Amino acid sequence: MRPSSLFRFSERSRPIMAQRDYYEVLGVSRTASEEEIKKAYRKLAMKYHPDRNHGDGAKAAEAKFKEIKEAYEMLSDAQKRAAYDQYGHAGVDPNMRGGPGGAAGFGAFADAFGDIFGDVFGGARRSGGRQVYRGGDLSYAMEITLEEAAEGKDTQIRIPSWDECTACHGSGAKPGTKPITCTTCHGAGAVQMRQGFFSVQQTCPQCRGNGKIIPEPCPACRGEGKVKSNKTLEVKIPAGIDDGMRIRSSGNGEPGTNGGPSGDLYIEVRIKAHDVFKRDGDDLHCVVPVTMTAAALGGEIKVPTLKGPATIEIPEGTQSGKQFRLRGKGITGLRSSYPGDLYCHVRVETPVKLTEYQRKLLKELDESLKNGAGKHSPAEKGWFDKAKEFFS
Repeated sequence: MRPSSLFRFSERSRPIMAQRDYYEVLGVSRTASEEEIKKAYRKLAMKYHPDRNHGDGAKAAEAKFKEIKEAYEMLSDAQKRAAYDQYGHAGVDPNMRGGPGGAAGFGAFADAFGDIFGDVFGGARRSGGRQVYRGGDLSYAMEITLEEAAEGKDTQIRIPSWDECTACHGSGAKPGTKPITCTTCHGAGAVQMRQGFFSVQQTCPQCRGNGKIIPEPCPACRGEGKVKSNKTLEVKIPAGIDDGMRIRSSGNGEPGTNGGPSGDLYIEVRIKAHDVFKRDGDDLHCVVPVTMTAAALGGEIKVPTLKGPATIEIPEGTQSGKQFRLRGKGITGLRSSYPGDLYCHVRVETPVKLTEYQRKLLKELDESLKNGAGKHSPAEKGWFDKAKEFFS
């Protein structure tokens, strides 16, 4: 695909929006230490966080929070801070390269153009003449119980790891041999291609950005310089986590290429189906079976909660489907200050496997209820009256 099919360049320059000084945004001096910058960021982030600002000032607070976050991301990175101190916003703008004042020459523009292609086709960066690639991310599915999700859990998992090959000591070459400089890119790791007026830089297809070629790969690691193994990772599951949420473990993904940073590990939490409860956000729901006589006469019944049994009072004549709410007996979510509630749904059970004596008692009870002329079963009487009107 030609560059012209991906990007269009306008002859008319676009207006540049003025940006506030990053040090001014955080309220620190240019000589501030990393700890001072971090402290200032935390204080401002807590003040302007969207979760803490609602109403008319919500949009302004959100914009302020984004500005604070951008300033911290730049000043907390040593390389970006150095570039910003020397060139200002132009030094950290990915669309601008060059000397002081942001005046980029044609060569710098070509480099930036090549960097754009690196981002689109593989996320590569140049370092010391070689293409540096970030490692891929890994995903791990962890299944936990509802109780563990509510209380939190410290556990261990086994994940893939990569160790230096002991046979070639990480060189990737067969013992007794060594890598040679790539003859295509002469060790640069990249080649330049002319596209009309532009000079586009791409990863060398021969050495794949490494700058070297291995004529005889190491048989132990097949030229990779590393061998796959496993390692144990300590994982802390926070209390209140919900099904489908992910925990990020930075730098525990696949290793980068040519000294690039490792990817991340994402642990996806899956909560097992519970025998009693169903979760709905911070609330819990459960079905409580009640005998026909208990529903008719009323009284106290015991119900389960995650903290142990609790007692609810059911009134006389409780119908199936009646819902009782126990405040604070749910789960305290990750972003919640208070626990949710527990909703108990009554299900009146019809007795089964009756003895002859029990049948006789129920028949006598049924006759007694019928003599009440619908007084004891108002819903049933109302239904039959509507049915009669329908058929007539």
